[in-house]
Amino acid sequence: MNKRVKILTAIALSFAFICMASAIIYSLRSSATGSAFYAVAEEALTVKQGSRGETVKKIQQKLKNWGYYKGAVDGIFGAQTRKAVILFQKKNGLVADGIVGTKTFKALGISTSGSSGTSSNVKGYSSSDVALLARLIHAEARGESYTGQVAVGAVVLNRVKSSAFPNTISAVIYQPYAFTCVNDGQINLSPNQTALNAAKDAMNGWDPSYGSLYYYNPAVATSKWIFSRKTVVTIGKHVFAM
Repeated sequence: MNKRVKILTAIALSFAFICMASAIIYSLRSSATGSAFYAVAEEALTVKQGSRGETVKKIQQKLKNWGYYKGAVDGIFGAQTRKAVILFQKKNGLVADGIVGTKTFKALGISTSGSSGTSSNVKGYSSSDVALLARLIHAEARGESYTGQVAVGAVVLNRVKSSAFPNTISAVIYQPYAFTCVNDGQINLSPNQTALNAAKDAMNGWDPSYGSLYYYNPAVATSKWIFSRKTVVTIGKHVFAM
């Protein structure tokens, strides 16, 4: 009887050892697989010289819009694209390595989640700032081209930077008689996605107005003073001026 008990005990211990060893091996394999997964996920957020595809096109288009890139928007991350990325990174206080990682994607306003082409976060601005600027753009320029809408947003931001105007977006927009849409109540209209995207692009540095502090529609403008301002560029129905 004692011999039988010893045999059964030995079998039980062997089985327990096998189970324990299997669990350890499975855990190690799972850990390795998980690490590899996260490494791939992290790598997917990085675009650099030699990369190709639609994400590269988005990067090139943003950089081209803002004057950093002069080449073709072809989805090929070459030396010219890398140089443009480095210039953009330097201006935005990022590590200037020519590699588009999470922080550079965010500064460019490009989502890496695949759910949207434009980031909901804009460096240096609150969500209420974005919403207010989008409302102004929608009210003042919803019939204009996308570039024209970004230019209107840029004028507001140029005023914020100028010592001749208030130093916040809200104060600039609600400055008495500054914008027609505030006077007639259209500022309270809900902006569409195009206006929101235009606001974010302006906030991320695209300025099709080239530093303008004013814009007007010459077909309806009644102020003689505004016609005396130096014209910088005309986009659609709006004249942008200094």
